[in-house]
Amino acid sequence: MTLTHRVRRPRPWSSLLHLALVGWGVIVTLPLVWAVMSSFKADRDILTSPWSLPDRLHGENWARAWTEASIGRYFLNSAVVVGSAVVLTMLFGAMVAYVLARYRFPGARLIYYLFIAGMAFPLFLALVPLFFVVRSLGLLGTPLGLILVYTAYALPFTVFFLTSFFRTLPTSVAEAAFLDGCSHSGVFFRVMLPMAKPGLISVGIFNFLGLWNQYLLPLALNPEESEFVLAQGLAVLAVRQGYASDWSGLFAGLTISMLPVLAAYVVFQRRITSGLTAGAVR
Repeated sequence: MTLTHRVRRPRPWSSLLHLALVGWGVIVTLPLVWAVMSSFKADRDILTSPWSLPDRLHGENWARAWTEASIGRYFLNSAVVVGSAVVLTMLFGAMVAYVLARYRFPGARLIYYLFIAGMAFPLFLALVPLFFVVRSLGLLGTPLGLILVYTAYALPFTVFFLTSFFRTLPTSVAEAAFLDGCSHSGVFFRVMLPMAKPGLISVGIFNFLGLWNQYLLPLALNPEESEFVLAQGLAVLAVRQGYASDWSGLFAGLTISMLPVLAAYVVFQRRITSGLTAGAVR
């Protein structure tokens, strides 16, 4: 008796799908490569030969954008605001998600659906009320005001994501910790939070990327130029360098703003995938 193995032939639509993915990758990657390449070129070369490689690396473009265009100060402001907001969002979001996922009490589903509704609420409708609330608290144009608003803005998605994740975690470990005399807070911080590390990393990266690129909220709530975040600084840089015809400085500032996002994606790419699939694996 002989066994025959079927050889799978490549399907036509599979090849078309791969070609489409390659084309999409080229469309996304080419502007990034061109922007980085232009940040090392002279202004004349950008206009006369935009697709050619730079004759030499003009590192002074980056130095000029960092110091004269104040990109360094805007970068630091963004790092402080976004970093603090992500930490607060992950802490409070994980607490709320754990309680909603593990405890049964009246109004739990209502609270959960209120957070879901917060994801669907248009940001444009909240700008004017947020402006008056932040101003009445004396936090308009301050990093603290922006941190609190960023935290509130990112909480609905964080609670939605982590609630589903906490529901997939096994309860036997938590029950064993309770039997050993561990308190509710101890079970959360010492047992459940470490077990939810893949989900925390995934949603934390999503929050970082979303808040780093946020423009509408700081535009309405952060009018002080000394406290501008990077998105506002790039808008100012585009206007100033455009009038000055300093295109190399503009591309250098744009590249500097892209570096944290690209680094976060490259470093944590596998962790994002594992965090999104961890709940299904369990």
